[in-house]
Amino acid sequence: MFSPVLLLALALRARAAATPAQAAASAAMSVSLAGVTYVNQGLVGFGRIPSNQTESTGDTIGGIGSAIAIKPGTWRELSNGSYTGILVVQPDRGYNVISPIDYQARRHELSFVLTPYTDVQPLSFDDAQKTFALTYRNTTLLFERNNTKTSGLDPAKIRAAQPGFTTNPLADPQMPIASTAEPHLTLDSEGMIINADGTYWLSDEYGPYIYLFTADGHIIQTIQPPAAILPMDSKGNLNFTANVDPATGRAANQGFEGLTLDPLTSTLYAILQSGTIQDGAAQYTRLFAYDVSEPSFTIPLIGEWVVPLPVVNSKIEATSEIHFVSPGVFLCLSRDGNGHGGSGTTIKYKQADLFSITNATNIHGTAFDSPGTPVSPKGKLASSVTPATYVGFVNYADATQLGRFGLHVGDPDDNTLINAKWESLALAPVGPSAPDDFFFVHRGACFAFHGIFFILLFAFSDNDFLSTQGISLGVPYDAGEDVDNQFLVFRVTLPGAAPGVAAALGL
Repeated sequence: MFSPVLLLALALRARAAATPAQAAASAAMSVSLAGVTYVNQGLVGFGRIPSNQTESTGDTIGGIGSAIAIKPGTWRELSNGSYTGILVVQPDRGYNVISPIDYQARRHELSFVLTPYTDVQPLSFDDAQKTFALTYRNTTLLFERNNTKTSGLDPAKIRAAQPGFTTNPLADPQMPIASTAEPHLTLDSEGMIINADGTYWLSDEYGPYIYLFTADGHIIQTIQPPAAILPMDSKGNLNFTANVDPATGRAANQGFEGLTLDPLTSTLYAILQSGTIQDGAAQYTRLFAYDVSEPSFTIPLIGEWVVPLPVVNSKIEATSEIHFVSPGVFLCLSRDGNGHGGSGTTIKYKQADLFSITNATNIHGTAFDSPGTPVSPKGKLASSVTPATYVGFVNYADATQLGRFGLHVGDPDDNTLINAKWESLALAPVGPSAPDDFFFVHRGACFAFHGIFFILLFAFSDNDFLSTQGISLGVPYDAGEDVDNQFLVFRVTLPGAAPGVAAALGL
């Protein structure tokens, strides 16, 4: 007996065969960056997890779009043309609409079956979400030193650095903690990278820090950024709270939102959601590069660049995620706050764009690493600094593409309206017939081919745990609306991406 998902997959593959694959690419859009052409071939999958679904702790499984990754070694193509694998997804700090809560950081695993849909004929909303069918598997809770639970509470206090911090990469710097009564590490988890050995990097907004955890969720070490990025008060003292902006450093709730890895060079990249307070222009954010080839011995900062974020109607669209494509080239998810669960139904900007640092100025190790030397004083970029080159690419709010999957932009504000908060990206290969094409999920085998690489681009949304039937820390709650977890999958052409994607997926 075939499962309903498999039967639908077979039907969809047959339907797509009747209408060639170029149907999905009818609205294909290409852009050029540094002399290379990249192509958005359209939306090919949509998935959904209901807002009231729970995970193994009994809490609502929400906010899981904060970070995603395909678990190495699990991606494979099926004989019927579908794809399967395991996604690792990471929420931020729990249901905190009223105030931050004592939510232990965690990550979840979801298994999936992706059946790319390329026909122009619109699917019903119910059938559309079966093109990317997801099943909850398990949850791993995160712990810090001495097997202590982490928290999502606002970091009102600071724990002193461990002895030897400046010379020992395994010693903790000053750490954000909830209070003297609850001196456990507080995390507002955002980016995530899974290493081949199962350990994983996690970027955070409070620090903003980057943490390395074991596969079973125990902290190993912490990366502290330059002083220019650390939240300092007017006296030059650290103050990690996200309730107010600091005098210098990252703005409140605008820390290391994005994290990505070049697995071929073991270079870890982190990006601030927007520019620092002293830079005077949130548009000019910063990208950092760390050599993590030998993390137990040293993690040197090896690069730092300015990235100009898009501006729409005088509003800066901050970044929510980045993803390594090829040397010097990255995807960058920038968006507004409109959509289901957001500020309104009119979508102004929601895109996965591209930027290149090939010709940008590397400012690491310069005076700009000090809070006293802003990179864009009074909002004007320093004349000595050349920023990254930034171009638009994949528009999530394309009404035609969304309509093929029963989704829409604009009124009404219902569960078929595209979600407001899209915060994560992952890439996977289409296969040997299209070695430069990838699936891009807002998240088999990989094949070593030269030339163009077709990619699936996975994009996940963060629903902020909004549910009328939610459970938080074991207690039921009603957030006043239901916002499901939405997932989009695009097919894109990313020349040069093949080696990195193959290495990251362990293929």
